[in-house]
Amino acid sequence: MLWYKAWLDTRWRFLVCMGLLLISALGVVFTYPQVAKVMTVEPSVDTSREIGRRIKEGIELSRTYRGYVWSQWFRQNLPQIWTIVAVLAGSGSVLAQGMRGGALFTLSMPASRTRLLGVRAAAGLGELFVLAVVPPLVLPLASPAVGASYAVADALVHSACLFAAGTVWFSVAFLLSTSFDDLWRPLLITLAAAMVLAVCEQVFRISRYSVFTVMTGEVYFRTGQPPWLGLLASFAASAAMLYVATINMARRDF
Repeated sequence: MLWYKAWLDTRWRFLVCMGLLLISALGVVFTYPQVAKVMTVEPSVDTSREIGRRIKEGIELSRTYRGYVWSQWFRQNLPQIWTIVAVLAGSGSVLAQGMRGGALFTLSMPASRTRLLGVRAAAGLGELFVLAVVPPLVLPLASPAVGASYAVADALVHSACLFAAGTVWFSVAFLLSTSFDDLWRPLLITLAAAMVLAVCEQVFRISRYSVFTVMTGEVYFRTGQPPWLGLLASFAASAAMLYVATINMARRDF
């Protein structure tokens, strides 16, 4: 019953996020023919400035289909969408039901607080895993429609990177949800933290060590090796925050 209730509480967020990610993936695939036509013309770009170098790099990456998919989706569009998806999945714990009188009913069920929170976290992570796997697999399935191909292995590695990075933002929102009784404060605080990290990444050049680097799968794209250290660090940070969330929930007085 706990699992079914967790699904009922989150199903619409899950379905909306799935639709958004699928549309984004298909949009990248079916935009490629127009981009390929543009790539036949050699543009003149001033590379003396940072923005010019970035534009030049994007053009060079887009000359191959794999580079185009990575630069346009995994590096640019997907990090912003995926951060929001992960935060939405983690926001709104048992306490958020207090807004509509459901928290006390849930807590009165014959299950410990640890089990209640564990089921909620597992259900959210399960949904996040599905959201990380299905949209990237659309790439190898839809690419033949535009005369291109994309490796299933590449899609799966990027799925792992998405899921690992997503667990970090999921866990931050989940932890905050055990401190606040509403949906919006955990969501907004976590998104604000993500924005600050993104700005710091650009200003202080810390992208090599950022969770966003894991999310984009840049290490795998450039070297062919999964970012094992980044994946392990992401899962370890997430596990620590989920453990703290369990302790925080156990100490709450209702």
